[in-house]
Amino acid sequence: MSAFLEGVKHACTGDPDTPFVLLGNFEVEDEWARDEIGLPTVGGRASTAIVNRMDEFAVLLAGKGDYVVLKSAPDPDYLAYLESLGLDLPEILVADEHDPANSVTVDALRSARLLDELRAVAARGAYLLPHGISVLEEQLCASTGLASALPPASLVKSVNSKVYSRRVATELGLPQAPGWECESVADFAAAAAGARTALAAGRRFGVKDAFGVSGKGIVVVDDERKLDQLVRMVTRRAERSGDQRIALVVEQWASKAVDLNYHFTVGRDGSVRFDFVKEAITENGVHKGHRIPARISAAHHAQIEQTAAALGGRLAADGFYGVVGVDAIVTTDGGLLPVLEINARNNMSTYQTGLQEAFMAAGTVGMARQYELSLDAEVGFAAMQERLGDLLYTTTNGRGLLVNNFATVNAAAAQQEPGRRFSGRLYGLLLAGSETELAAIDRAVTECL
Repeated sequence: MSAFLEGVKHACTGDPDTPFVLLGNFEVEDEWARDEIGLPTVGGRASTAIVNRMDEFAVLLAGKGDYVVLKSAPDPDYLAYLESLGLDLPEILVADEHDPANSVTVDALRSARLLDELRAVAARGAYLLPHGISVLEEQLCASTGLASALPPASLVKSVNSKVYSRRVATELGLPQAPGWECESVADFAAAAAGARTALAAGRRFGVKDAFGVSGKGIVVVDDERKLDQLVRMVTRRAERSGDQRIALVVEQWASKAVDLNYHFTVGRDGSVRFDFVKEAITENGVHKGHRIPARISAAHHAQIEQTAAALGGRLAADGFYGVVGVDAIVTTDGGLLPVLEINARNNMSTYQTGLQEAFMAAGTVGMARQYELSLDAEVGFAAMQERLGDLLYTTTNGRGLLVNNFATVNAAAAQQEPGRRFSGRLYGLLLAGSETELAAIDRAVTECL
C-alpha cells in the first residue's frame, strides 16, 4: 500500500489498515449542481462515455486488500502489464451491465449481483471512498451497509462551492483576484455594475458556476455588452420562474504564468497533512495533466504549505475530513494567488500518488498526460503496447509512458455508428531522467499515436 493511501485511511477512519472500496465517480459536481441555478449557457464538455470510464483511475490508487468498483472489467492485457511492473492490484468488482451514459455509481446501484458482493465486503469492515460523495454514493452505502469514508454529502457539497472558496479566502486574508460571490440575481447585477470600470480599462472577467468543472459552466467576459447580456438573460429567467436564487462567482481574470494544484489531507481529528504541489497543464480552462515536480520558487512552495494548513484548519472546523486539492496560479508579475478554487474531493493529481511513490526515484521528472485518439475500431491494449514499443514504460527501461487508464480509449465506441470514427483518450504518466528527455518522449508518443 502506498504511504499516501495509508495516510488517507488513517485520516478518514482512524485505522491505516482499513479496507477501502474505491469508486471513480468523476464529475460528481454534476450531482452537486442538480438543484442549483447557474449560468443560462455553459461551455462544452468531453464525451460523457469517456468521462464515465475515468473510473479506471481508481485501480492504481487502491492497494492490495482494497476493492475497486468499475463499470466493466479492464482489458486483461492491461492488467498483465500493470502486474509486470510489480504493482499490488486491488480486487476488482464490476457492474452487472453498464450504460456508457451512466456514472459508475448509477451502474452499481442497478446491479443486484454487485450489490450482494458489496454487502459481503461491508461485513469485513470496508469503507467506501468515492471520488467525491453525493446523494448517489450515500444511497450506495445505504444499500450495501458500507461505511462512508467521507462526511455527509450535503456538507461536502457546501465546501466544494466556488462561493465557499472565495469567502474562506477572504476570511483567512489570502490574496485573490478581485471578484464577487453571487447567490441571488440582485447579487449578480451588483457584481456586473462593480466590474464595469475594470472592463472599460481592458480587464477580463470569468463568470463561473459554483459547481462547474473542467471548463464547463464558465463564460469569459471582455466587454460590458456581453456582461449586460448575461445579466438580462439571468434576470428574465428569474422573472419567468419566480426564483431569484443563483450560484455564481464573478472574478477578474488574472495574468497567469503557471497553473498549480496542491493537495492536502484533513483528518477526522482536525490534523492537516500537506501532500504535494504539482504544476498543472491546462488548455482553455480544461485540465490536461501535471508536471512533477512543480517548477516554482522555495518561497512560493512555503506560501502554499502555509495556505494548505490554514485551509485545512478551516475545512476541519466546518466538519470536513478527507483529501483536498486546491487550484492556484503564479502570476506574470511573480505573485501567487493561492486559492482559485477548493476541490474537497479526489483530484486528478490524487490518482498519480501510488505511481509516484513506486517509480519516481530522486532525479526523475514526470508529466501526467492525456493523448487524444481518433479511432475507426476498438483497439486492445496488446495492440497499443506493440505500437508504443520501447516508448512504453517498463521496469527494464525505467523511462517512457506508464499507462494509468486504458478504459477511456474505447469508451465511446459503443455510442458510434458502424463505420464512423470515434474519439478516444489514453492517459499516462511520462517518466524520464531530465526535462529534455521528458519532452522528447512526449513528442515521440504523440507522433506514434
